Amino acid sequence: VLGFKQAQTMAFAIDEINRNPNLLPNVTLGYSVYDNCLQLGIGFRAALSLTSGQEDQVIIHESCEGTPPVLGIVGDSSSTRSIAISAVLGLYRPQLNMVHHNTCVTHFMMKHYSSLTIIQILKHFGWTWAGLLISDDDYGLHAARSFQSDLGPSDGGCLAYLEVLPEGHDPAALRRIVNVVRQNVTGLQWIASEAWTSAAVLQTPHLMPYLGGTLGIAIRRGEIPGLREFMLQIRPDLNHNKSIENNINQFWEHTFKCRFAPPPSGWVEAGGAICTGQEDLETVQTEYLDVLKLRAEYNVYKAVYALAYALHELLPPFCFVVYYLEKVNFTTSFGDEVSFDENGDVLPIYDIMNWQWLPDGGIKNYILILVSQQPPRSVCSESCPPGTRRARKKGEPECCFDCIPCSEGKINSTECISCPEDFWSSPQRDLCVPKKTDFLSYHEPLGICLTATSLLGTFICAVVLGIFTHHRSTPMVRANNSELSFLLLVSLKLCFLCSLLFIGRPRLWTCQLRHAAFGISFVLCVSCILVKTMVVLAVFKASKPGGGASLKWFGAVQQRGTVLVLTSVQAAICTAWLVSASPVPHKNTQYHNDKIVYECVVGSTIGFAVLLGYIGLLALLSFLLAFLARNLPDNFNEAKLITFSMLIFCAVWVAFVPAYISSPGKYADAVEVFAILASSFGLFLAIFGPKCYIILLRPERNTKKAIMGRAWAKSSRSSK
Repeated sequence: VLGFKQAQTMAFAIDEINRNPNLLPNVTLGYSVYDNCLQLGIGFRAALSLTSGQEDQVIIHESCEGTPPVLGIVGDSSSTRSIAISAVLGLYRPQLNMVHHNTCVTHFMMKHYSSLTIIQILKHFGWTWAGLLISDDDYGLHAARSFQSDLGPSDGGCLAYLEVLPEGHDPAALRRIVNVVRQNVTGLQWIASEAWTSAAVLQTPHLMPYLGGTLGIAIRRGEIPGLREFMLQIRPDLNHNKSIENNINQFWEHTFKCRFAPPPSGWVEAGGAICTGQEDLETVQTEYLDVLKLRAEYNVYKAVYALAYALHELLPPFCFVVYYLEKVNFTTSFGDEVSFDENGDVLPIYDIMNWQWLPDGGIKNYILILVSQQPPRSVCSESCPPGTRRARKKGEPECCFDCIPCSEGKINSTECISCPEDFWSSPQRDLCVPKKTDFLSYHEPLGICLTATSLLGTFICAVVLGIFTHHRSTPMVRANNSELSFLLLVSLKLCFLCSLLFIGRPRLWTCQLRHAAFGISFVLCVSCILVKTMVVLAVFKASKPGGGASLKWFGAVQQRGTVLVLTSVQAAICTAWLVSASPVPHKNTQYHNDKIVYECVVGSTIGFAVLLGYIGLLALLSFLLAFLARNLPDNFNEAKLITFSMLIFCAVWVAFVPAYISSPGKYADAVEVFAILASSFGLFLAIFGPKCYIILLRPERNTKKAIMGRAWAKSSRSSK
């Protein structure tokens, strides 16, 4: 079945090339198929028939005339037979090229890259003591010589013994070899060449206690789109023509356990079935249709294409094919690059396999790593064909899976690879899933509470602004500098609203605007309070003899100008900060491996510190002036309220600094929002709470007489 499958792969590749208008246009390739029956002698006869021009199984296009030239041979999967046939062809037809598909290496394949790969494995794991068991054929002997020459003392390796396994049944020799292997050695790690890595006869439960965990190199597995559909198209020849159809008939009889008419004597009487040629290949379990593990077949496919690309560079009569074959460089549909070195050898790619004994007694091969002379890439399992995905089996190792249609559940990963930065491995380790994102969201309880508090503060400020506007002619509003009071309420509304910029997924514009809006809003607020405090002191000083001149420095224009200048300084600080080192959004993966924390980095720590320091300076100055004016008469008692409000404000922001520094991710934003809201509510309640109480609940005290009467009485008692 395997030989027939490889022949069909060659036929498919040739058919694909003939249908490709960009490769060998106006040239039709044909092929001959020879069955050597695993016998070197038969292979020699086939090679000699080619050299003598007596081949009679050439499949050519119907429009071709005459005997076409034979320009290349896709060799046997056995190195011994391929090397021998190459030698014969080199003697008689030196221009005829031989391509061995066992490791996809041209000419005589004197290099054995498999030994180099095994040495790489030894070096990778730091194994220095090794023994070598080889087969008694060309492949084993060449590999042994290559292994001994490549594993030198400079590598720190030591070849403890070399034993040749006899081809025939020689119990004495086998017993001696077993004793050598067992002598004073425990915990052996088997490393298999491609010759027996995929040998089913060795992968049995009986041998797993001895061979379980074996590492082995295997021919690179590939995918050939359309091959399965092509192989389903075969149909037997009921006329028994002497052609490739004979091989199809033999395959058909083997697969369906039937015989074509006329059947052998006694076949029908024994209950045997007669082949009709209408049997359905998809109804039987056959390795012929397994396209998930194309190894030797994939090399046949690449070998045919290598010859085709070499011929493409030539013109008929296609002389010097060998020269152009060495210059071939193409990429297969599976993504593998095929090219040849100066010796005519392909740099091979191997799959490193690991034999595992499953809990249910089954046996599974896993690909561990892809090793090549080119930069390696890691994989941990067989790739699934297009349209399917990996599904892990319960109770099996993580790299064990079945291929199921993509429609069943979620789609992605076909290999064990490192997930991209924004992705993380699923719990089943079978695909990359997006990492969870973490930021102060409007949809989580903390974000909802902070948003609601911010909107509540904004609403209350708007209500108080309406109350003050409605009662703007009353003594309580007018006596406390109504213009600055209105401006202070507006600035407090901005303070409450700017906290919303800290909630939600950080964007570039929100990162840049949040601290600028916060800094300017609070400076506007504190500037109003500072000017109000200075006005209180000036008015009180003007009420004393000879103090009237001080009021000319605190008129309405001077008050507005002072607030504007102080706020402009903060605006300049913010502008310089944004221009020099602007805050930007950042995806932080340091806190959690499976989570992305979105945050705003401040850009310049100095800029952020200067912004906070300027607010703190104005707040401290307001607190000191208000503290000095705390004992003024009752009609100027706003200084007491300012003192209390500044005390709350400073306490909040002093506590903010260590809490902000020690809070990770979204909690740093939450701490800053909390500080903004707490200080804003502190200022609002301390300054406007008592005034609203008198305006709404004690209107009898909101009269000029009441205010002036208490002020006069207070002044009289103070003078006495």
